[in-house]
Amino acid sequence: MAARDPEVIVLTGASGGIGTALARELARPGRRLALIARDREKLEALAEEVRGRGAEAETAALDIRDRDALHAFLEDLDRRHPVDLLIANAGVTAGLGPGRSREADHAADRQIDINYRGAVNTVTGVVEPMRLRGRGQIVLVASLAGMRALPDMPSYSATKAAVIAYGHSLRGWLAPFGVDVTIICPGFVTSPMSARHKGSKPFEMPAEKAAIKMRRAIEKRKAFYAFPFILATGIRLQNLLPARISDLFMGGFAADIEEDPRYSGNGKDGG
Repeated sequence: MAARDPEVIVLTGASGGIGTALARELARPGRRLALIARDREKLEALAEEVRGRGAEAETAALDIRDRDALHAFLEDLDRRHPVDLLIANAGVTAGLGPGRSREADHAADRQIDINYRGAVNTVTGVVEPMRLRGRGQIVLVASLAGMRALPDMPSYSATKAAVIAYGHSLRGWLAPFGVDVTIICPGFVTSPMSARHKGSKPFEMPAEKAAIKMRRAIEKRKAFYAFPFILATGIRLQNLLPARISDLFMGGFAADIEEDPRYSGNGKDGG
């Protein structure tokens, strides 16, 4: 039986580069997109674009770390419009400290809380209704850094590896109930996040091109999709090597990560 075309789609991190491009790519008549991010102005502007493409849109300006608020929104949405497709896309990045010193504790905590706990909060807000209905699709946006950790981005790499493991576990649990799980691992994608990455970014691609690739993988309900192909294949082959030899290839990925302008640096996010 052909998979049902999703009519109700939830997308977190909708105000970021990949999230915005994905919203535009997924918008079409007959669909409702629920767009989640913290920036209300960007969300409302994106919602207008989505409506201009023939889809319905609603927004939720909230922090995915706030599990109660997120679950309240998702549970209300699912009662009104049962969710067909959930895309857990929100994420942040950071790197080492000055002079290649250790990561700041608050930066590591922020990545763990948003990249991993936020993804779990998102999934747990709708997974049980999906399971009971016997249909639906959950998409987790991880990273190639989760397949092979970047030396200058320890917590980012670890959180994305955790998202991959979480997705594999979800897929095994949910498959008998008719719910599909897709893990997507993009490489370097042009975005404000990527602009803060000061170092080599091989095969970097525009967010619009990445969104097309992601949309196709979602439509095909792929279990795991990593791109660009050449870089993903290189990582898979590199992971077959002894660890110390594999480490030698990572020198070309050295990078400094500029501080996120949305983040005050004192352990709190700005508006």
